[in-house]
Amino acid sequence: MRLQTPAAALHGRWLAMAREFDGAHIDGSGLGTLTVEELADPSAFAAWVDAVRAGERGEGLAPGHVPATLWWLADRDEIVGTIQLRHSLNDYLQREGGHIGYAVRPSARRRGHAGAGLELVLDECVRRGIDPVLLTCDDDNVGSSRTIEAHGGVLEDVVAGLRRYWVTLRDR
Repeated sequence: MRLQTPAAALHGRWLAMAREFDGAHIDGSGLGTLTVEELADPSAFAAWVDAVRAGERGEGLAPGHVPATLWWLADRDEIVGTIQLRHSLNDYLQREGGHIGYAVRPSARRRGHAGAGLELVLDECVRRGIDPVLLTCDDDNVGSSRTIEAHGGVLEDVVAGLRRYWVTLRDR
């Protein structure tokens, strides 16, 4: 498992992963208001990848957005998911989104990809000095809850169906 920097050359692999969500929201995808089908066009996809990379540098951010780094979760040559690290928290992210959002394609779930990706991004948080780290998930998302807890997440509260966890990294 590795973190793959988004690249236009990986369009087909990304599209295969994203289409498995069948129109459902993909946490940590960086899609914003775009749809997977809009990004089926290679030129639109390349422009989106460029925008994602600019957003990492804090350039061209939509109102209310913070700089964030997006990676794809790669297992060999397959993109199995997506994970995003938001560099800081605004009011919305403090309540609902957290520092990290991730999703694993349906055909690759229950094989440890979410945990492996989360571990890699938590290591990145240590390097960037982001500590503690807020992660959230739906209250009924048992798989995500277990993944977060297995990586040091301590439940702070459950508000409006959303579990909020903090991971303290200073002891890593």
